[in-house]
Amino acid sequence: MSEPDYEVLSTLSEREDGTSTLHEQAAKMGWSRSRLSRHASRMEARGLIRRAPDPADGRGCLLVLTPAGWDVLRDAAPSHVASVRRHFVDRLTSDELAALGRIAQKLSAGR
Repeated sequence: MSEPDYEVLSTLSEREDGTSTLHEQAAKMGWSRSRLSRHASRMEARGLIRRAPDPADGRGCLLVLTPAGWDVLRDAAPSHVASVRRHFVDRLTSDELAALGRIAQKLSAGR
């Protein structure tokens, strides 16, 4: 699975029902709507997500994580976590990790 695939699936999985509007998803990922739409088409063709009409916006659509998408994400998550640990977490001291936690908390409080 590609990094962009993982990013789409993992951010959708953060939603309680695995569903997000294309607009919200693109904003969360920092992608343009057209980039996400093209990528979503490829993922939809592989059965990882599906599109549904957005009842709140007749011009928009919802991206919905499918059961197959959940399975692929669950299979990929352990390797992803191990890679993040190996390339990032394990390279920092406990003081650096604590500082990073404080920085992240400060940044998220500013939303």
